[in-house]
Amino acid sequence: MAIKKLLIANRGEIAVRINRAARELGIATVQVYSKADKDSLAVKLADESVEIGPPQASKSYLDQTKILAAAESTGADAIHPGYGFLAENAEFAAAVEAAGLIFVGPTAQSIRLMGDKVAAREAAASAGVPTVPGSEGRLETPEAAFALVEKTGFPVMIKAAAGGGGRGIRIARTAEEFHHLMPQAQAEALAAFGDGGLYVEKLVEGARHIEVQVLGDGKDVIHCFERECSLQRRRQKVWEEAPSPSLTPAVREQLCASAVALAKAVNYRGAGTLEYLYDDRTGEFYFLEMNTRIQVEHPVTEMVTGIDLVREMIRIAGGEPLRIRQDEVRVSGHSIEVRINAEDPAKNFMPSPGTISALAVPDGEGVRFDSMLYAGYTVPPFYDSLLGKLIVHAEDRASAIRRLEGALAELTIEGLATTKPLHQALARDPDVQAGHFHTAWLEPWLASHTKATPST
Repeated sequence: MAIKKLLIANRGEIAVRINRAARELGIATVQVYSKADKDSLAVKLADESVEIGPPQASKSYLDQTKILAAAESTGADAIHPGYGFLAENAEFAAAVEAAGLIFVGPTAQSIRLMGDKVAAREAAASAGVPTVPGSEGRLETPEAAFALVEKTGFPVMIKAAAGGGGRGIRIARTAEEFHHLMPQAQAEALAAFGDGGLYVEKLVEGARHIEVQVLGDGKDVIHCFERECSLQRRRQKVWEEAPSPSLTPAVREQLCASAVALAKAVNYRGAGTLEYLYDDRTGEFYFLEMNTRIQVEHPVTEMVTGIDLVREMIRIAGGEPLRIRQDEVRVSGHSIEVRINAEDPAKNFMPSPGTISALAVPDGEGVRFDSMLYAGYTVPPFYDSLLGKLIVHAEDRASAIRRLEGALAELTIEGLATTKPLHQALARDPDVQAGHFHTAWLEPWLASHTKATPST
């Protein structure tokens, strides 16, 4: 293992997760933090910590110079970016390596290639992976985009070539809507990512969101099967599970093989996720994009495969080849993860920062809670509202849902509103229990349910 001291360039629950994984590997940790996070659990767990700026992320967690300086001053020899912030920033990955440090993730070249959604589509097509019908390259003008749409027909999705998180996306069902929404999408993409490039693809209505977890060492790649992430609000995932309840064995095999083929084509290193749309009426799937980082929902894959993805990506970054053969990866049982956010679902998901006055975490067989919380901790208002993830594992999906209901009942977070009531309602819903949902299912459901759902 070439890594002796790991700097964690992130915050919240993923920083806690990386701290613990590094400790289990015998690696010392350095936690960077903003002034707002000086009392965070990640800081308390780390061997060393360095303050890197004020609460604003642009002056702390996104400041590459300060992070690299913290690594130099503490003698760290590697940097783990977690997810979000600088995790998919190719310039940061290049700067880390230029400083003589190890970047725990893919190469800057892979991040750059797969981070550009148009380039990623082209790479997928070259690897024989099906993509949603749409533009072959970036569309810089509304005129070029509309000429394509006249061929594909409506409805279409207008999407930012760079970035993610649901930003820079619009759905147009008519020519009038298209001409109105195209400039909006371009302006939002430019503001969010500094890149106004767009592409257009056919809207596959009623599709499910399936993603495949891969691990690569730059030469070989394996998959760790798939996750279902179709329950989404504003294109943000709410509930994730593994395996998908919608795939047949034949489709699963084809889907996972396509993910490995694409990851191998770009010499992928580290943990990554390839996202797909899946039409369970036709059995067709289409590549969407690749996330060149660890995902929020990685624990469900860990629970069903027994593979610690964070430890494996650290090992790979430290120079070790893949230790797991594809024929050794097996799925056992079913796992579900729900995101516990500091938001009030009864008030249109209004953010709810505050102080945790009491905390009780379920602790039983097949139950895991990845979080940054402790009693007395004050959740700052400056960042993403994710507090933690409640993950369950059981012998089958029905048992996992029952275990989730029990774990949610035991989970107590007092002092602020959370999305716990939402997940309790979802676990009781007949369509969710039957696995009958898609990416556009949740928002109409919310419109008819959350007003009657009390916050706790």
